[in-house]
Amino acid sequence: MRGRRMYVIGGLLGMLAAPSAALAWPVDQALTLEPGKERFQKLAAVDWAESDAPSVVTAEALSQSGELLLTPHGAGIARVLLYAEGRFAVWRVMVGPIELQNTTAELAAAKKACPDLKATEGAERSLTATVNDNACRLALRTFLKTHAYLAPELELTFAVPQIQAQLEDFTAGMPPGLTVRYSGAGLVLTGKTDREGHRKALWELFNRAVGRVPLEDRTEVEAPPSKPEDSAKQEAVDATVSDVPSPDAGVVAPATPLKRKAAPKKPR
Repeated sequence: MRGRRMYVIGGLLGMLAAPSAALAWPVDQALTLEPGKERFQKLAAVDWAESDAPSVVTAEALSQSGELLLTPHGAGIARVLLYAEGRFAVWRVMVGPIELQNTTAELAAAKKACPDLKATEGAERSLTATVNDNACRLALRTFLKTHAYLAPELELTFAVPQIQAQLEDFTAGMPPGLTVRYSGAGLVLTGKTDREGHRKALWELFNRAVGRVPLEDRTEVEAPPSKPEDSAKQEAVDATVSDVPSPDAGVVAPATPLKRKAAPKKPR
């Protein structure tokens, strides 16, 4: 049942309209929905959206109106990937009263692995760190998967070997036909795949990365094949059309003879 229609203006924090959108943990935005109440989110642009937990919430891009429709189905947490004009962002959507996890252990592990990590909480939350080795990068990724911080609140500095290690992680997750490389400080995704492969690649980039990484998406996405029923319908239409002679073909269908009643004899 549809709930009250709600709008939040500027939904994607300008991410999809920015010159270089970013990817990677943590998420870009966090929303909370009431069970049974849909939300219409007004965006600058949106081509499609996908939830990683459809049993919790489904997402539908309404491209004509520039809205995102979020429909809650059950209590829990889902992540929604939004894509527009070659850029994407990921939101965390919570449905129902969710008890936020205690992140003390994850933060302590991250501080131990990244000695210069500084984290502040409250209204002005922020996190800064230098990623010098694998242990730091992986500990940070585990911590940033929690609700503690959003992507705009981070400032991370990577040593060159860790940039290379992260690229190896990206490459390992790419579907056949796609490649990823660094160009300056950003990533470039290239190749040819179908819609499922493209979406898988974007999810892999998000899940394997730490901190914000600008992405240039040059993927060539193949159109999905036509459905069998559509082909059958088209063949039926073609067969029907072919049964009708073209007026330019010079063929005239024989006229069906008409039976006429004999004229009554005149009286003599």
